Amino acid sequence: MASIAVIGDVGGCAKQLADAVEGLEDPDTVVIQVGDLVDRGPDSPGVLSYVAGRLDRGSWVQLVGNHDAQYLGLPPFWPERLADADAARLREWWLRERLRVAAAVRTADGEELLVTHAGLTPWAWRELGAPVTAATAAALLNTRPEPLLWHDDGPLWAEAPTKLYPAWLESGPPMPFSQVHGHSTVVDYDRRTWLCRERVRDRTSVDWDARHTVTRAGGARFIAVDPRHGRHGAPSWSPLILRDAALLD
Repeated sequence: MASIAVIGDVGGCAKQLADAVEGLEDPDTVVIQVGDLVDRGPDSPGVLSYVAGRLDRGSWVQLVGNHDAQYLGLPPFWPERLADADAARLREWWLRERLRVAAAVRTADGEELLVTHAGLTPWAWRELGAPVTAATAAALLNTRPEPLLWHDDGPLWAEAPTKLYPAWLESGPPMPFSQVHGHSTVVDYDRRTWLCRERVRDRTSVDWDARHTVTRAGGARFIAVDPRHGRHGAPSWSPLILRDAALLD
């Protein structure tokens, strides 16, 4: 058992990433970063260099986000392109399986959490064969099933307020395990306003300073950890810390 820190989208904000990691209380904490290392912020190369060092040291699980996937076969959509060397670094990580699609965690109280960039929708869950545990779902996602991986409802693209949460809460089956994701959120942290329909809002609690939301989904829950750094970094945010947790996959 160990402490696990889940870090949301970085988006080119190297200083914010380094400050968050160096500020962890336990130096042996395992870090899971949910992807979107690049774009928007001022220093995507700095983010990649920092993560490269952490990967070499171990205790770092790097997931892939949709912005990273532009250099792995997904058609480009962001106008500012990485330098060739940085793009090659992402491709090397993907080929060497240092970039993963998913991770699974068991918390101290026995809750299983599937960690992906954008979340697993009911459609994607069924495409995987309806796994009943987070560990099985993560293992299946890490086989990189295509075209599920690049689909609009897939684990790199699903939008929390419009697709992911409503699909489970309104028309889907009971969610079999809890999920942690980045990519999108149901609130605007800067304006402190809601971006979701009332059904989702009624089930959601917000930590405005840490920039996390927790949404109940039957006996499971969604935890959203994207801090929405934008171009300059969030003024206040924290990783999600899971104490005495176990990394399952």
